[in-house]
Amino acid sequence: MSAHHDAAHADHGTLKSYIVGFILSIVLTVGSFYMVMSGGFSRPTAMIGLLVLCVAQLLVQLILFMHMGASKGQRENLSTFLFTVLTIAIIVGGSIWVLHNMNANMMHPMPS
Repeated sequence: MSAHHDAAHADHGTLKSYIVGFILSIVLTVGSFYMVMSGGFSRPTAMIGLLVLCVAQLLVQLILFMHMGASKGQRENLSTFLFTVLTIAIIVGGSIWVLHNMNANMMHPMPS
């Protein structure tokens, strides 16, 4: 029973990892908020900065809170997550492509 308990506990984070994740999440959220609300960044810079902070926030959440990783016990969860991301990317990208083509190929009224 002890070996089973240790194996089950190994998938959970430590208090330190949760505190680090919480602090990083707060810093990334405040950074995103500041980038938008300060008005001190050009639109392209703000968009790129938000994208970087968004990806960083996603990685913090996945690694420190959801414990996703390449370890043997997490490979199934990681592959399921990656398949889900791929499926969503195909659906969203395909929808954008179809809508763009519909807009580009629609008959526009002739000016009078």
